[in-house]
Amino acid sequence: MTTSGVMTLDLFVSVVAVAAWAAAGVTAAARRPAAAAALLGVAVLVSLLRAGSVIALAGDGWWFVQEKVTVALPLLVLGGGAAVALSGPRLLSAVRHGRAEEARAPAVVVPLLGAAYAAAAGPVQTFLLGYPATWSGALILVAVVAGAVLITWRAVAADVPRLRAAVAVTIAVGLVGGGLAVAPAVASTADAADPADPAVSATAGMTGMPGMPGMESPTGHGVPVTDLHGPDAPEPGGTVRRYTLTARTATITLSSGRRVSAWTFDGRVPGPPITATQGDLIEVRLRNADITAGVTVHWHGYDVPSGEDGVPGLTQDAVMPGHEFVYRFLASQAGTYWYHTHEVSDLGVRMGLYGTLVVTPKGAAPRGLDLALPVHTFAGATVAGDHDQPIERQVPAGTPVRLRLINTDNTPHRLTLAGVPYRLAAVDGTDLHEPGTLGGVGLRLAAGSRYDLAFTMPPAPTDAVVLRVDDRAVALRLTGAGSGGTGKDTGENADTSKWPELDLTRYGTPAPAPFTARDHFDRDFTLVLDRGLAISEGRPLYAQTVNGQAFPGIPTEEVKKGDLVRLTVVNRGRETHPWHLHGHHVLVLSRNGRAPTGSPLLLDTFDVRPGEVWQVAFRADNPGLWMNHCHNLSHAESGMVLHLMYEGVTSPFHGAHGG
Repeated sequence: MTTSGVMTLDLFVSVVAVAAWAAAGVTAAARRPAAAAALLGVAVLVSLLRAGSVIALAGDGWWFVQEKVTVALPLLVLGGGAAVALSGPRLLSAVRHGRAEEARAPAVVVPLLGAAYAAAAGPVQTFLLGYPATWSGALILVAVVAGAVLITWRAVAADVPRLRAAVAVTIAVGLVGGGLAVAPAVASTADAADPADPAVSATAGMTGMPGMPGMESPTGHGVPVTDLHGPDAPEPGGTVRRYTLTARTATITLSSGRRVSAWTFDGRVPGPPITATQGDLIEVRLRNADITAGVTVHWHGYDVPSGEDGVPGLTQDAVMPGHEFVYRFLASQAGTYWYHTHEVSDLGVRMGLYGTLVVTPKGAAPRGLDLALPVHTFAGATVAGDHDQPIERQVPAGTPVRLRLINTDNTPHRLTLAGVPYRLAAVDGTDLHEPGTLGGVGLRLAAGSRYDLAFTMPPAPTDAVVLRVDDRAVALRLTGAGSGGTGKDTGENADTSKWPELDLTRYGTPAPAPFTARDHFDRDFTLVLDRGLAISEGRPLYAQTVNGQAFPGIPTEEVKKGDLVRLTVVNRGRETHPWHLHGHHVLVLSRNGRAPTGSPLLLDTFDVRPGEVWQVAFRADNPGLWMNHCHNLSHAESGMVLHLMYEGVTSPFHGAHGG
């Protein structure tokens, strides 16, 4: 069973344990001692199963069981043990002597319901407090359980000895826990507001939160991020590719004729395609006509200099209506990329502020059909490129085809290509080593990620080549040119829903990598992704958390140029997190403890599913201030954002343009 499956089983068993203990208590109060005794036995058995599921989960890592081992199970053992010791003998006596009235005695009912409260503390802690378990959270849970026991005792008993003293102790424990919880959060907020603190997080504009003071060096030393820009000229033989993007609201018409309101670049969705050849200089002038929230351009997956990265409050101010900003960087990486706004980005990208960036290798001659298709959910419709209906193309047999598939949504898409054998030639702009021929498989494309599919157009009219999104929507249909046939055969009629999913870590063949898991790492960071209560900018928030904290309270990762850095990313939550580090590609070292056996995987976005543990590494070779965040942008807006900071780099920006 997968880690995610054991997590689900553990949650199910914990809920059943709560129900069993509660049912035993309620049944006893209803003067049914035999049924209550039977339910007590069930509750004990289920509680033992809960302990077993925690032990099984512990084998997948301490991250998944920390709060269960330190808080939930001890409470369950104490509560269940007390119920067995106090209620069990009395229930058995009531059954043997036929005295049903004895079953509703406080000494029977209260321990049983107390065990239910103790059992409930486990799932409450997992869902509400999240990772990691703390003294403050433990004390609050103990106080809540004790308070519930006291209320129950007072409700079923005429007199409770030393009730006032017990209530006072319970309140004191809860207050101590609350104080321990609030104090670090207040201190963290105060520290974050200190302009002298290099870990200040100023990406508030990206998430739509109020800004924080900038990362300014108190001594005036260091390199400001504003100095980290691209060159002024292309490489020898290259040209300057100039583009202007004007952000404005507009009503666009989809291919079906449906008209929808959008935020656009140059009045279209997606925005104008940006293309270049390796060695060219790309210069983009961004203008904002009327996007009141502000706008920037982030070059997703393109390792530009930090000052060109387009993160408001960190590398620049957001561009407000009537203003402009010029981006300039060298087209050094060939491959498929995309651009999007990073100001109030969850809303901005969903509304249409995105486009494609494709850089072809130097000296490569144009061949066949080269088609970039961003897949987006726009106004409730699945849109490929600018089409909410299938794109129809006639392509001569033997034509080389390259489909550049880009997931611009917040969640993964399953893509299938039927009607032709093909290769997955590149992932996130990087060519795979000796990719094999594929057919009859599903391709899971993470949010923000890209796949390049390469094939040769088959003869017509025997086959149509059909690209589907999530096994439902036909995004693209290619048929033979001039054949007169329908082309609706193999590809059109294929049932893709049962096709297995391709495991990227087993695809392609091994090749030398820039570093390995056996190398010495100068920096080692662990990011445990979860959901729980956190303090964000002085206010409580049910947040998407990293190591139990939410932006801007998540400590900044600090590195030096040249460091070899390892990231361990753990998902102990119930949602998928597409993890994206700006300015760098990461090499996958392992997924769930298993090293890749196929082509080396250099990614800029990777899907961390529930229960998964990824280890990735990168060379710190691009000095700057970088975002490191979940690319489900609603998760980022809810707190799942932190920074990677190079030693000696500062930022003057304040991030005050969020909405």
